[in-house]
Amino acid sequence: MNVVSFGGGTNSTAMIVGMYLHKIPVDLILFADPGAEQPHTYEYIEVFDKWLVKHGLPKITPVHCVDKDGNRLFLEKECLERGALPAIAYGFKTCSQKYKIRPVDKFLKKIINEELAEGRMVHKFIGYDAGETRRVQHAAPADEANKKYENHYPLYVWGWDRAECVRVIERAGLPRPGKSSCFFCPSMKKAEIRELAEKYPDLLQRAIDIEHGAAPTLQKVKGLGRHWSWESYIAEVRRQAEFEAAQITFDDLFPESPGGCICGAPCGCYDG
Repeated sequence: MNVVSFGGGTNSTAMIVGMYLHKIPVDLILFADPGAEQPHTYEYIEVFDKWLVKHGLPKITPVHCVDKDGNRLFLEKECLERGALPAIAYGFKTCSQKYKIRPVDKFLKKIINEELAEGRMVHKFIGYDAGETRRVQHAAPADEANKKYENHYPLYVWGWDRAECVRVIERAGLPRPGKSSCFFCPSMKKAEIRELAEKYPDLLQRAIDIEHGAAPTLQKVKGLGRHWSWESYIAEVRRQAEFEAAQITFDDLFPESPGGCICGAPCGCYDG
Protein backbone atom coordinates (compact mmCIF):
# COMPACT_ATOMS: atom_id res chain seq x y z
CA MET A 1 0.00 0.00 0.00
CA ASN A 2 1.41 3.37 -1.05
CA VAL A 3 0.72 6.25 1.35
CA VAL A 4 1.67 9.85 0.61
CA SER A 5 2.37 12.38 3.34
CA PHE A 6 0.98 15.65 1.94
CA GLY A 7 2.24 18.80 3.64
CA GLY A 8 0.25 21.29 1.59
CA GLY A 9 3.33 22.85 -0.02
CA THR A 10 5.40 22.71 -3.20
CA ASN A 11 7.40 19.53 -2.60
CA SER A 12 4.57 17.19 -1.65
CA THR A 13 2.39 18.54 -4.45
CA ALA A 14 5.13 17.96 -7.03
CA MET A 15 5.79 14.50 -5.58
CA ILE A 16 2.19 13.41 -6.10
CA VAL A 17 2.19 14.77 -9.66
CA GLY A 18 5.50 12.98 -10.24
CA MET A 19 4.16 9.69 -8.91
CA TYR A 20 1.27 9.99 -11.38
CA LEU A 21 3.70 10.70 -14.23
CA HIS A 22 5.95 7.79 -13.19
CA LYS A 23 2.91 5.52 -12.88
CA ILE A 24 3.54 4.86 -9.18
CA PRO A 25 0.20 3.92 -7.56
CA VAL A 26 -1.15 6.21 -4.86
CA ASP A 27 -3.56 4.54 -2.44
CA LEU A 28 -3.87 7.15 0.31
CA ILE A 29 -2.94 10.83 0.71
CA LEU A 30 -2.81 12.11 4.30
CA PHE A 31 -2.73 15.74 5.40
CA ALA A 32 -2.19 16.45 9.12
CA ASP A 33 -4.29 19.53 9.90
CA PRO A 34 -3.57 21.44 13.15
CA GLY A 35 -6.60 23.63 12.43
CA ALA A 36 -4.49 26.74 11.91
CA GLU A 37 -3.13 26.55 8.38
CA GLN A 38 -3.26 29.76 6.37
CA PRO A 39 -6.36 30.15 4.17
CA HIS A 40 -4.42 29.65 0.94
CA THR A 41 -3.50 26.11 2.01
CA TYR A 42 -7.11 25.07 2.65
CA GLU A 43 -8.11 26.68 -0.65
CA TYR A 44 -5.34 24.84 -2.47
CA ILE A 45 -6.45 21.49 -1.11
CA GLU A 46 -9.86 22.04 -2.75
CA VAL A 47 -8.18 22.89 -6.07
CA PHE A 48 -5.77 19.96 -5.85
CA ASP A 49 -8.55 17.52 -4.92
CA LYS A 50 -10.26 18.30 -8.24
CA TRP A 51 -7.01 17.59 -10.12
CA LEU A 52 -6.55 14.33 -8.20
CA VAL A 53 -10.06 13.08 -8.98
CA LYS A 54 -9.66 14.05 -12.63
CA HIS A 55 -6.50 11.93 -12.84
CA GLY A 56 -7.91 8.92 -11.02
CA LEU A 57 -6.14 9.53 -7.72
CA PRO A 58 -7.68 9.57 -4.23
CA LYS A 59 -8.72 12.81 -2.58
CA ILE A 60 -6.66 14.16 0.31
CA THR A 61 -7.64 12.69 3.68
CA PRO A 62 -7.20 15.11 6.62
CA VAL A 63 -6.09 13.71 9.97
CA HIS A 64 -6.18 15.55 13.29
CA CYS A 65 -4.70 15.49 16.74
CA VAL A 66 -7.25 14.14 19.24
CA ASP A 67 -7.37 13.52 22.98
CA LYS A 68 -7.91 10.13 24.65
CA ASP A 69 -11.68 10.51 24.17
CA GLY A 70 -11.36 11.24 20.47
CA ASN A 71 -12.06 14.97 20.73
CA ARG A 72 -10.18 17.07 18.23
CA LEU A 73 -7.44 19.32 19.59
CA PHE A 74 -6.34 22.65 18.10
CA LEU A 75 -2.88 24.17 18.43
CA GLU A 76 -4.17 27.74 18.63
CA LYS A 77 -6.58 26.85 21.45
CA GLU A 78 -3.83 24.99 23.30
CA CYS A 79 -1.53 28.03 23.16
CA LEU A 80 -4.25 30.33 24.46
CA GLU A 81 -5.28 27.98 27.25
CA ARG A 82 -1.71 27.35 28.38
CA GLY A 83 -0.68 30.98 28.04
CA ALA A 84 2.25 29.93 25.87
CA LEU A 85 3.71 30.40 22.41
CA PRO A 86 4.06 27.46 19.99
CA ALA A 87 6.91 25.22 21.14
CA ILE A 88 9.14 26.16 18.21
CA ALA A 89 9.38 29.72 19.60
CA TYR A 90 11.27 28.23 22.55
CA GLY A 91 13.49 26.08 20.34
CA PHE A 92 11.49 22.84 20.48
CA LYS A 93 9.59 20.97 17.76
CA THR A 94 6.91 19.35 19.90
CA CYS A 95 4.07 21.19 18.16
CA SER A 96 4.89 19.51 14.83
CA GLN A 97 5.37 16.20 16.60
CA LYS A 98 1.99 16.44 18.30
CA TYR A 99 -0.08 17.99 15.51
CA LYS A 100 1.64 16.66 12.38
CA ILE A 101 3.65 13.48 12.89
CA ARG A 102 1.69 11.64 15.58
CA PRO A 103 -1.77 12.03 13.98
CA VAL A 104 -0.45 10.47 10.76
CA ASP A 105 1.28 7.64 12.64
CA LYS A 106 -1.84 6.99 14.72
CA PHE A 107 -4.05 6.93 11.62
CA LEU A 108 -1.68 4.53 9.89
CA LYS A 109 -1.20 2.18 12.84
CA LYS A 110 -4.27 0.05 12.14
CA ILE A 111 -3.62 0.06 8.37
CA ILE A 112 0.00 -1.01 8.89
CA ASN A 113 -0.99 -3.85 11.20
CA GLU A 114 -3.60 -5.08 8.73
CA GLU A 115 -1.13 -4.96 5.84
CA LEU A 116 1.56 -6.77 7.84
CA ALA A 117 -0.96 -9.45 8.84
CA GLU A 118 -1.53 -10.07 5.14
CA GLY A 119 2.19 -10.17 4.45
CA ARG A 120 2.26 -6.77 2.77
CA MET A 121 4.32 -3.68 3.54
CA VAL A 122 3.09 -0.08 3.74
CA HIS A 123 5.21 2.26 1.64
CA LYS A 124 5.27 5.89 2.82
CA PHE A 125 6.30 8.61 0.35
CA ILE A 126 7.88 11.79 1.71
CA GLY A 127 8.68 14.97 -0.25
CA TYR A 128 12.35 15.67 0.48
CA ASP A 129 13.78 17.19 -2.69
CA ALA A 130 17.22 16.83 -4.30
CA GLY A 131 18.59 19.71 -2.24
CA GLU A 132 17.73 18.07 1.08
CA THR A 133 20.50 15.49 1.31
CA ARG A 134 20.97 16.12 5.04
CA ARG A 135 17.34 15.33 5.83
CA VAL A 136 17.48 12.11 3.83
CA GLN A 137 20.76 11.09 5.47
CA HIS A 138 19.46 11.98 8.93
CA ALA A 139 16.38 9.81 8.36
CA ALA A 140 18.39 6.83 7.04
CA PRO A 141 19.19 5.08 10.37
CA ALA A 142 15.55 5.20 11.52
CA ASP A 143 14.38 4.07 8.08
CA GLU A 144 16.69 1.05 8.18
CA ALA A 145 15.53 0.11 11.68
CA ASN A 146 11.84 0.50 10.86
CA LYS A 147 10.21 -2.89 10.30
CA LYS A 148 6.61 -1.66 10.10
CA TYR A 149 6.74 0.45 6.94
CA GLU A 150 9.22 1.64 4.35
CA ASN A 151 9.92 5.30 3.63
CA HIS A 152 10.61 6.55 0.11
CA TYR A 153 11.94 9.91 -1.10
CA PRO A 154 11.09 10.01 -4.81
CA LEU A 155 11.97 13.67 -5.41
CA TYR A 156 15.46 12.97 -4.14
CA VAL A 157 15.76 9.84 -6.30
CA TRP A 158 14.52 11.69 -9.39
CA GLY A 159 16.94 14.57 -8.77
CA TRP A 160 14.13 17.14 -8.59
CA ASP A 161 15.16 20.28 -6.77
CA ARG A 162 12.80 23.03 -5.64
CA ALA A 163 12.84 24.79 -9.01
CA GLU A 164 11.99 21.59 -10.86
CA CYS A 165 9.13 20.93 -8.43
CA VAL A 166 7.67 24.32 -9.32
CA ARG A 167 8.01 23.58 -13.05
CA VAL A 168 6.33 20.18 -12.65
CA ILE A 169 3.37 21.74 -10.84
CA GLU A 170 2.96 24.42 -13.48
CA ARG A 171 3.23 21.91 -16.35
CA ALA A 172 0.45 19.92 -14.69
CA GLY A 173 -1.82 22.96 -15.00
CA LEU A 174 -1.88 23.61 -11.28
CA PRO A 175 -1.25 26.90 -9.48
CA ARG A 176 1.62 27.12 -7.03
CA PRO A 177 0.50 26.06 -3.56
CA GLY A 178 2.37 28.66 -1.55
CA LYS A 179 4.07 27.98 1.77
CA SER A 180 2.24 25.76 4.22
CA SER A 181 2.41 26.77 7.88
CA CYS A 182 0.24 27.81 10.79
CA PHE A 183 -0.67 31.49 10.58
CA PHE A 184 1.16 32.11 13.87
CA CYS A 185 4.26 29.98 13.16
CA PRO A 186 7.43 31.52 14.68
CA SER A 187 9.35 30.30 11.62
CA MET A 188 7.54 32.73 9.34
CA LYS A 189 9.74 35.38 7.72
CA LYS A 190 9.07 39.09 8.12
CA ALA A 191 7.82 39.40 4.54
CA GLU A 192 5.31 36.61 5.25
CA ILE A 193 4.15 38.37 8.42
CA ARG A 194 3.59 41.59 6.46
CA GLU A 195 1.63 39.65 3.85
CA LEU A 196 -0.49 38.09 6.59
CA ALA A 197 -1.19 41.55 8.00
CA GLU A 198 -2.28 42.83 4.59
CA LYS A 199 -4.38 39.86 3.49
CA TYR A 200 -5.72 38.51 6.77
CA PRO A 201 -5.62 41.17 9.50
CA ASP A 202 -8.00 39.06 11.61
CA LEU A 203 -5.49 36.19 11.64
CA LEU A 204 -2.67 38.58 12.52
CA GLN A 205 -4.70 39.78 15.50
CA ARG A 206 -5.28 36.19 16.61
CA ALA A 207 -1.51 35.63 16.45
CA ILE A 208 -0.95 38.76 18.54
CA ASP A 209 -3.55 37.49 21.01
CA ILE A 210 -1.33 34.41 21.49
CA GLU A 211 1.60 36.74 22.22
CA HIS A 212 -0.50 38.67 24.75
CA GLY A 213 -1.56 35.44 26.47
CA ALA A 214 2.03 34.24 26.76
CA ALA A 215 3.52 37.61 27.76
CA PRO A 216 3.36 37.11 31.58
CA THR A 217 5.55 34.00 31.34
CA LEU A 218 8.06 35.17 28.72
CA GLN A 219 11.65 35.86 29.75
CA LYS A 220 14.33 35.51 27.07
CA VAL A 221 11.77 34.97 24.31
CA LYS A 222 10.01 38.22 23.41
CA GLY A 223 7.23 36.95 21.17
CA LEU A 224 6.49 34.94 18.04
CA GLY A 225 9.63 36.38 16.45
CA ARG A 226 11.59 34.86 19.36
CA HIS A 227 13.80 37.92 19.94
CA TRP A 228 11.01 40.31 18.98
CA SER A 229 7.23 40.31 18.97
CA TRP A 230 5.05 40.32 15.90
CA GLU A 231 2.99 43.11 17.45
CA SER A 232 5.96 45.45 17.83
CA TYR A 233 7.26 44.58 14.35
CA ILE A 234 3.94 45.27 12.60
CA ALA A 235 3.50 48.47 14.63
CA GLU A 236 6.89 49.68 13.35
CA VAL A 237 6.01 48.70 9.76
CA ARG A 238 2.80 50.71 10.00
CA ARG A 239 4.56 53.73 11.53
CA GLN A 240 7.08 53.70 8.69
CA ALA A 241 4.30 53.44 6.10
CA GLU A 242 2.45 56.38 7.69
CA PHE A 243 5.68 58.42 7.75
CA GLU A 244 6.38 57.77 4.07
CA ALA A 245 2.79 58.55 3.10
CA ALA A 246 3.04 61.91 4.88
CA GLN A 247 6.12 63.05 2.95
CA ILE A 248 5.63 65.96 0.53
CA THR A 249 7.37 65.69 -2.84
CA PHE A 250 8.51 68.43 -5.19
CA ASP A 251 5.62 67.51 -7.46
CA ASP A 252 3.22 68.09 -4.58
CA LEU A 253 4.77 71.50 -3.85
CA PHE A 254 5.15 72.59 -7.47
CA PRO A 255 2.53 70.77 -9.58
CA GLU A 256 3.13 73.22 -12.46
CA SER A 257 6.69 71.91 -12.83
CA PRO A 258 6.64 68.10 -12.44
CA GLY A 259 9.99 66.40 -12.09
CA GLY A 260 11.88 69.50 -11.02
CA CYS A 261 11.40 72.71 -9.12
CA ILE A 262 9.75 76.00 -10.02
CA CYS A 263 12.74 77.28 -11.96
CA GLY A 264 12.57 74.31 -14.33
CA ALA A 265 15.86 72.69 -13.32
CA PRO A 266 15.59 68.91 -12.94
CA CYS A 267 17.63 68.77 -9.71
CA GLY A 268 16.59 71.70 -7.53
CA CYS A 269 17.93 75.16 -8.45
CA TYR A 270 21.39 74.08 -9.50
CA ASP A 271 21.84 75.15 -13.14
CA GLY A 272 25.27 73.68 -13.82
